[in-house]
Amino acid sequence: MNIKPLVITFSLLLMSGSALADDDCDDPIAGWQPRENLRQKLEAEGWKVFRIKVDDGCYEVKGRDPEGRRAEAEYSPATFELRGMELEDDDDDDDDDDDDDDYRGKSGNDSKSINKEQAPRKGIITGRPTVTVE
Repeated sequence: MNIKPLVITFSLLLMSGSALADDDCDDPIAGWQPRENLRQKLEAEGWKVFRIKVDDGCYEVKGRDPEGRRAEAEYSPATFELRGMELEDDDDDDDDDDDDDDYRGKSGNDSKSINKEQAPRKGIITGRPTVTVE
């Protein structure tokens, strides 16, 4: 029996397990600061905090950053060190960031000739639908 492939496989499994565990905060609970202290710190920096919860041992903050963008940030509960931040998209349509330029030209008027019956704006249909029962 060849032992070399077993040793390589086992060592790769050990390395991958330790790499996956690096995402969690590992501060001892006895050293955690209260969430309210983090809220006060962030609001002093200009944040509008919606929610603070514990996720994977870290404080996860949802709110608006000082520039007014929706953000989700992860902080160490003992030191309030920023571990990661993700800015969220404010658009309702995740696939279109053009602010309805499909229906109006860049100047804001109806420069394109699209029938409103064919392409309702934001999924809202005006008028009554017609139904034929046979």
